[in-house]
Amino acid sequence: MKGSNIIPTIRYEDAPRMIEWLCGAFGFDRHLVVDDGHDGIAHAQLTLGNAMIMLGSARDDAFGAFQTTARSLGGISQSPYIVVDDVDYVCEKARAAGAEITMEPKDEDYGGRVFSCRDPEGQLWNFGTYDPWTTDK
Repeated sequence: MKGSNIIPTIRYEDAPRMIEWLCGAFGFDRHLVVDDGHDGIAHAQLTLGNAMIMLGSARDDAFGAFQTTARSLGGISQSPYIVVDDVDYVCEKARAAGAEITMEPKDEDYGGRVFSCRDPEGQLWNFGTYDPWTTDK
């Protein structure tokens, strides 16, 4: 089944390590991983249910000038929201993997349960049971 037509893309300083971490901590699966031949990742696609993210190693090239890492930026300006069935399970799995939990699981007034965390390179992730595609509002 095809997921969303909008796919978040993220750059990491140590993309090979982060692929391992994201798969272990959040349960992503490797859909496609392309090595860059220099101990980095040219392009990777990771899936979680119908969600997909793309990521790669930070690099000093034309595209790299437009997209940097959370650490080098000193913060972030956007973060993915991933719909999951069990927020508490994902939170505990992420915590056990060393994620910094920035918002503990909580129920939202608009429906669903959510939590937020930072990965080892500072990228912010949001997970929730609220699915705007299936919720009538």
